[in-house]
Amino acid sequence: MTDKAFLERYRVPGVFTGLEGFEAEVDALPAEAGAVAAFVHGLLIHEGLAGAYGVTLAPGRGDEKQLHGAAAMLRQAMRLHDRPITETRAPEHRVVGVCRHFATLFAAVMRRKGIPARVRCGFANYFQPGKHLDHWVGEYWGGARWVLVDAQVDDLQRKLFNLTLDPLDVPRDRFLVGGDAWRACRQGADPMGFGIAGTEMWGLVEVYGDIFQDLAALQNIELLPWGWYGLATDEAGMEETDLIDRLADISSRADEPAMVELAELLAADQRLRPPLDRVAVTAKAEAATL
Repeated sequence: MTDKAFLERYRVPGVFTGLEGFEAEVDALPAEAGAVAAFVHGLLIHEGLAGAYGVTLAPGRGDEKQLHGAAAMLRQAMRLHDRPITETRAPEHRVVGVCRHFATLFAAVMRRKGIPARVRCGFANYFQPGKHLDHWVGEYWGGARWVLVDAQVDDLQRKLFNLTLDPLDVPRDRFLVGGDAWRACRQGADPMGFGIAGTEMWGLVEVYGDIFQDLAALQNIELLPWGWYGLATDEAGMEETDLIDRLADISSRADEPAMVELAELLAADQRLRPPLDRVAVTAKAEAATL
């Protein structure tokens, strides 16, 4: 049984999941995962998949993926087109992001609906056969279990990638959170099968970094995918196998006892703490654009 106080931490906005200025529009949406995912689809476009939607991004549009907060994404959507945010935009009028942005906006709206939700960082094995691609998804409390939702995957992408799974309930063996991916590699999976599509960034170090990104997200700090911090920036840290195994286990369990254990580790080792000063500066800068 999951403690109500534990769930409450994922029901309230975090530093990047507030929806300041858009509460009324969001409140008009149905409180249902499919409707929230459809809302996200209508506002965001993945930088690497723009061509599949017939969009050629103008110079500078890629900078939009540097946005952190859900409210900042919605404000940018209004700059691109002044129609209500609840109306699906043409692909060329959607905010450019990556998988992390879809997951973060999904979690933000679900929280506004009073549904415990969070963002998870790990690897999906449903985009490219035989490969686990670095990816972010949302996760919400369905009353009896946490449900993974890939809020990036719409009907076009289901066809593009020949997907048969339900993106509103992604099986745990199709998306591995950072800790599960680390354990898989420690148990014999080929680390070179884990990495970032279209790059040379493959191998155990990518899994290592995603553990930290996932742990930050579990603390309601949804960093950008390239925002590695602390021990994650030191590859030598992978040699501290007992510690990394413990962090991976926390990522895998992600329950109340795991978060208590994480808090103890953070208090004892500053190398494991998310960059709160940097996060605060970013949040303040984005809020100034209101």
